Amino acid sequence: MLAFVIGTALGLGFGLWLALSPIAGAIADPYIKALNSMPRVILAPIFAVWFGLGVASKVALGVTLVFFIVFFNVYQGVKEVSPVVLANARMLGASRRDLLRHVYWPSAMSWVFSSLHTSVGLAFVGAVVGEYLGSSHGVGYLILQAEGSFDINTVMAGILVLTVFALALDAAVGRIEKRLMRWQPAAGETEKL
Repeated sequence: MLAFVIGTALGLGFGLWLALSPIAGAIADPYIKALNSMPRVILAPIFAVWFGLGVASKVALGVTLVFFIVFFNVYQGVKEVSPVVLANARMLGASRRDLLRHVYWPSAMSWVFSSLHTSVGLAFVGAVVGEYLGSSHGVGYLILQAEGSFDINTVMAGILVLTVFALALDAAVGRIEKRLMRWQPAAGETEKL
């Protein structure tokens, strides 16, 4: 949960900032792409050394998995705002804050929620892989111990617990999406129009 929340917040913040600031976006672009191309699972042992075997190293790994998905979706969603809509809003006197609230956010919101649904599973993957590679407790650690003793029932129970938590978190994201996106017509309604 912590990795999901922190990774989402960082992805939203940096994605919005770099999309709205062309100079900062141009400077950061090669670095972001280089960091994204790195296989992040191999960072687990490095995070274990830096942050120890506690929760912090698992959260750090989960954040790296969630951040890039949210970042690129927010960045793309903001970049794809219609120039006509922006020009019309500016012509009507919209301030930068008004543009952010009434144009950029609504435009990027479907991209954001798409990334959040994908990120839910990756946050759990990051935490479990971190526990699997270096931990003294947690579901990943239990699965590793059970695999070592060929205890398939415990392995399956760990997988089931993780799946239930991921589905519950995805359902929570879906509820928030439905509440915040109620202004958007449903898929069936657009076809009728």
